[in-house]
Amino acid sequence: MEKLFGTDGIRTKANLAPLDPASIVKLGQAIARYFLKDSERHTILIGKDTRLSGYMIEYSLAAGLTSAGANVYLTGPLPTAGVAYLTKSMRADAGIMVSASHNPYEDNGIKIFAGDGFKLPDQVEDEISSLFYSDLKISESVNPNSLGKIKRIDDAKGRYIVFLKNFLSRDLSLKGLKIGLDCANGAAYQVAPAVFDELGAEVVTRGVSPTGKNINSGFGSLYPEIVSKLVQEYNLDIGFAFDGDSDRLVVIDEKGTILSGDHLLALLAKYYSEQGLLKNNTLVSTIMSNSALEPYLANNNIEVIRTNVGDRYVLDTMREKGYNLGGEESGHIIMLDDCTCGDGILAAIKVLEVVLRSGKPLSKIINDFELFPKKLLNMNVREKPALDSLPGYTDLYKKKSEQLGSNGRAFIRYSGTENKLRILVEAKTKKECEAISKEFEEFFSDKLQ
Repeated sequence: MEKLFGTDGIRTKANLAPLDPASIVKLGQAIARYFLKDSERHTILIGKDTRLSGYMIEYSLAAGLTSAGANVYLTGPLPTAGVAYLTKSMRADAGIMVSASHNPYEDNGIKIFAGDGFKLPDQVEDEISSLFYSDLKISESVNPNSLGKIKRIDDAKGRYIVFLKNFLSRDLSLKGLKIGLDCANGAAYQVAPAVFDELGAEVVTRGVSPTGKNINSGFGSLYPEIVSKLVQEYNLDIGFAFDGDSDRLVVIDEKGTILSGDHLLALLAKYYSEQGLLKNNTLVSTIMSNSALEPYLANNNIEVIRTNVGDRYVLDTMREKGYNLGGEESGHIIMLDDCTCGDGILAAIKVLEVVLRSGKPLSKIINDFELFPKKLLNMNVREKPALDSLPGYTDLYKKKSEQLGSNGRAFIRYSGTENKLRILVEAKTKKECEAISKEFEEFFSDKLQ
């Protein structure tokens, strides 16, 4: 059977299978069929980011769901974490987020949440895939009297804004703080400014004028230099950049320095530990996080556990082992006591809590954490053959790994959502990083481009 779901739902070019209207209607029917089998409520919630194709996908899904007997709630543009939150709080059977995250506007995707607000496990996605690819005429089995209804939730953003604001302790206030926000012309363009404004901050915004075609285009977490310049130009206290669906965060300190996701993980792990909140004194991250994370946190008696790349693998480990803080170098931060998935706005509120309680500017709090020099290349590839099937790859990788020794590493993998090869090299010096990265780049350019 052809695989429908990737590492983070379904993602491809909009209007091409399986994100063409006919396929999406059928997918909606398959989702409804799966969730209706054990439910009497028959309610599916749909949110989206600001892509032009979101209209087509949203209504095609709704048509498929209602034709199979499910009722549908529409939230309009809302961050992924907002969809997860409302799915649970409104007691829907499932929630669907229409988004391709940080990808360009031409792409789109579908993520599905269970009624508890967590992303679906692999086996459930497989069952939905089986229904999707089957010859079963789902809509024909539904009596016209049993067709579903569609209702727009007009106050969806307001509910989520209130949810987020409650995470700033009552003894803290953002009054007097000047904050820069870049919402990537994406799902957070209304929610994020409202949250920080209502909490008392003076907010300067960028990326809050979506056209349907400008999401992630020169704005957002992929272009943190926008907020860096904003912080310096307006003498701001801190800056935040979100991606298209606001599940990842990049933070810029008051000097305009762009912090990595690993800086955020180190900052929050240390703070959680000091507050007695870090369960088992353990942080969960992925194999992409910088190697400097372990020795830094070990000095604070914090263990680091690594998973495969992907926030779902971080989350699976956290839930299985009982940990409550994890994330990725890309800026996905998961605070399991507060949210069922990565939430960029919530993570930003937590960073502000650390700053306010310390009484110091952010640059003075995390200045003792230095990353090992790193080079990350993202190469476009025609196809994705197994790396060890490429002549000469195994020998080259072994040679470079021996050269790096214990003072670095090389990690190479394909993207789970795009036709890209990701090459990560960490080394003792920047010069060595550059040299080894170039060798890998030249090797793969010849083989895969």
